[in-house]
Amino acid sequence: MISPQTEIPRLTTLTLFGVKNGHLRWGLAQMGTSVPHLAKVPGLLFYKLLGSGHGKGFSIKPNFKRYGQLCTWQSEAAADDFLHNSALMQEYKKHTFETWTVKLLPYQSHGQWDKQEPFSPTLSEKHTDGPIAVLTRASINWRALPNFWRFVPKTSTALDNAEGLICSIGLGELPFVRQATFSIWQSMDAMKAYAYKNPLHQEVMRRTRSENWYSEELFARFKPVASLGTWNGVNPLQNRVVDTV
Repeated sequence: MISPQTEIPRLTTLTLFGVKNGHLRWGLAQMGTSVPHLAKVPGLLFYKLLGSGHGKGFSIKPNFKRYGQLCTWQSEAAADDFLHNSALMQEYKKHTFETWTVKLLPYQSHGQWDKQEPFSPTLSEKHTDGPIAVLTRASINWRALPNFWRFVPKTSTALDNAEGLICSIGLGELPFVRQATFSIWQSMDAMKAYAYKNPLHQEVMRRTRSENWYSEELFARFKPVASLGTWNGVNPLQNRVVDTV
């Protein structure tokens, strides 16, 4: 549960849906049809509907069986009411074979998403131990697209062997151009070992700056506080956070 504070950290939820065979057309269509419904949800402050790619990071190959829904909330009660009681989520259940939701509280967030700072305010506490979630997203400059897609998938492949990685997925609002990666690590040390010691990741970070790849970017770290449902048949955070169902 979220402890009361003077400034309540922005509760964030990421829900991943596994779309049933024979429902792939619905899966693609819901990227548009869900928007009017989400715009009317009480207590929903920011939302993004996201497609996914194959593999654990940025991918040029879309996965039409997996979609994401990222939301920030005014309160945990508003989030729970939407997740458990809303007509939209009941509709999703008809077309999906599994759903996984992770509740997150932001440790820190830098940058913007559509000129907004959706993950503010943040926790006053600092990460000490336990799992840590990371979200990176970017709008890629059109001129940088060839170099971005030449180098970045290599770092995504490196995630396959990253020590301490619990789970990871590449997500996107717009194919090729507006991309994100969400990952959860066993510890801060494991995350930093990949981010700052992996040579492929270091090369991408260098080129990002020197070649001005992004027109907008955001980097955020979160504390996972609840994990509900399954992703690829398992709950990735089972026995790792306070609330798992």
